[in-house]
Amino acid sequence: MDIKKWSEEELTSTHEKLDAWCQKYANTKWGGTMWFVTGLLGAFALSTGVVFIFFDGMTVMSFVLMVLGGITCFSWYKSEQQRKKNREFLEELKREITRRAKRKEENPAN
Repeated sequence: MDIKKWSEEELTSTHEKLDAWCQKYANTKWGGTMWFVTGLLGAFALSTGVVFIFFDGMTVMSFVLMVLGGITCFSWYKSEQQRKKNREFLEELKREITRRAKRKEENPAN
């Protein structure tokens, strides 16, 4: 996706929406912390399921703990990756808007 070919309206609109999302995420009191705790609980469930297999053998409960812990850890990992991509894209949008503003200052005729 080449944002250099985007129009001013597209850049501004995307920047505003993504910036609003980042502000909403940053301003939530428990949003990031609760999601981090959820990831830790998923890792705990996964490791508990593995330990139960060693002590009790393969039971339904240990399998359920491992599956649910794995799903929770995977969803936490994917959401963190998406959050990082969104922040990087927001920075790229800011750089492009700044570049265009400087270019307009240098060439006021355009």
